[in-house]
Amino acid sequence: MGTERFTFQGHSGDMLAARLDMPDGPHLATALFAHCFTCGKDIAAARRIASRLAAMGIAVLRFDFTGLGHSDGEFGNTTFSSNVEDLVRAANALQSREMPPALLIGHSLGGAAILKAAIEIPEAKALVTIGAPFDPGHVTHNFSDSLEKIREHGSAPVDLAGRSFTIGRDFVEDVEGTSLERVISKLGKALLILHAPRDATVGIENATRIFSAAKHPKSFVTLDDADHLVSSASDAEYAAEVIAAWSGRYLGLRAPAQPPGAPEGIVRVSEADPNGFLQDVNSGPFHHTLADEPASYGGTNRGMSPYGFLAAGLGACTSMTIRMYARRKGWPLDHVSVEVSHDKVHAQDAKGAGAVRIDTFRRAIRLVGELSHEQQQRLMEIADKCPVHRTFEHGARVETVLMEH
Repeated sequence: MGTERFTFQGHSGDMLAARLDMPDGPHLATALFAHCFTCGKDIAAARRIASRLAAMGIAVLRFDFTGLGHSDGEFGNTTFSSNVEDLVRAANALQSREMPPALLIGHSLGGAAILKAAIEIPEAKALVTIGAPFDPGHVTHNFSDSLEKIREHGSAPVDLAGRSFTIGRDFVEDVEGTSLERVISKLGKALLILHAPRDATVGIENATRIFSAAKHPKSFVTLDDADHLVSSASDAEYAAEVIAAWSGRYLGLRAPAQPPGAPEGIVRVSEADPNGFLQDVNSGPFHHTLADEPASYGGTNRGMSPYGFLAAGLGACTSMTIRMYARRKGWPLDHVSVEVSHDKVHAQDAKGAGAVRIDTFRRAIRLVGELSHEQQQRLMEIADKCPVHRTFEHGARVETVLMEH
């Protein structure tokens, strides 16, 4: 995943810091991500979602709202409406690059902001909210003890998640005076609502009200035990998977042309967690899975091991080859299944690289149907003609090159 950092002008003329995550392969669509209240573009959930979408060919722009993160300006002078304007300007920045955002994603108050901004971003086809409030004024409960002081003095410092922020009267009056019900009912775009039932910051009833106000197509998916920031790696991964699978239906993604010398396209593998071994594995925009190592080898066991993928390839190819032959012959094969095991453990592979090593894949084939003994024997012979089987037996050449950044 390539990353470009740049700035664009926000609502007040201040320069806002943006990060554009680009796919390693063909660019099929663009998404715009709005972070949560007083957060920033680099929170864990935003990084994971951007990584997953980029892996399927969707570029993702994340930026810090005015006065937050690496962006210029005074946060104390911002309002909900100014956040909406910053979002529209971010969309315009993408438009100027001929990358109009087809997907809008907003977390918490950022989710409310994309609902409001969507009407001004006509290129957007689909929206996703994560833990978003139905009523933007809901955010004031985070500093309710300071509301009287803010109204009296025009602004006041408040402590949010261990950090001090200055909240202005204009911000409070703006969020309290904003209603999204009519806006949501007239979105005219597909909407996915992600929310955790145990969200202690923005209650699940907010998701219910957003869902009720929206017209179809609309979807709601629970984030189970996730916290409001979706800080758990597994929760962020789940949210990313759901967004990727759902958005593909509405963005009209098309599989890219296969490059010369790669008749089945390119499989791209990239780290999903640099602290472990978890890998994103993508074959085009529609096929995604995870690779990992077992916990006993330092992994998190959230995907098949590399040897597991080799075994899966052999088993799938074997089953397909048998099915094609039986279909062509018109034989009564009702079902075929293949069990594959590999007899070497990973720890042994890591030692003695100079020694002669033999990998044995044991393949057990089950054939169901009124097949004669001769037909069964012939299908077992055909199994050995599976192309992956032949690759295993004859060997393959691996060519390795270093890609430029």
